[in-house]
Amino acid sequence: MASVGHIAVGLAAARVNSGRLARLPSAGHMLFWSALSMLPDADVIGFPLGVRYADEWGHRGATHSLVFAAAVGIVAGLVAPRFHAPAFRTFLVATLVVASHSLLDTLTDGGLGCALFWPFDQTRYFARWRPIPVAPIGLGYLSPYGLYVACTELAVFSPLVWFALVARRSASIETRALLVVAWVGATWLLLSR
Repeated sequence: MASVGHIAVGLAAARVNSGRLARLPSAGHMLFWSALSMLPDADVIGFPLGVRYADEWGHRGATHSLVFAAAVGIVAGLVAPRFHAPAFRTFLVATLVVASHSLLDTLTDGGLGCALFWPFDQTRYFARWRPIPVAPIGLGYLSPYGLYVACTELAVFSPLVWFALVARRSASIETRALLVVAWVGATWLLLSR
């Protein structure tokens, strides 16, 4: 999956974890939570080091496991009080954000799947329904196909972006209804390829 969907999850998490849904989170919080949502893809640094895609620590391997998500959540929860953030909520949101990365990647139509249950099971899993096109890795993302993937994800995840970046009560009910209809239509068209 391209980064657009993961960033949208991070932006929405910043809003949820702030505890103040009526106000927009700070840019720093949005950057932190978006980076956290992308953390499992740090495994790509292994490619130049000789780690193969299918290896345990290869792409979509150990860092895409639910154990990894829980470990990151625990660390975030332990560090949270230093930043005057509630420990349990930070642990919970961080765990869900990192786990969402892997679960969303299982919805893509390419790659080798995700090692969700590492270290107990090395099997790579995909969801039965895989509507999201897989993004090219590296500079291939800057291709026309990479642009198609990014636009598809932007359409699919636009409700999260809207939730994260638009202050509450800033749109009328008619505008919201029109946006929902437009989103459903665009998503249906893009995912029914």
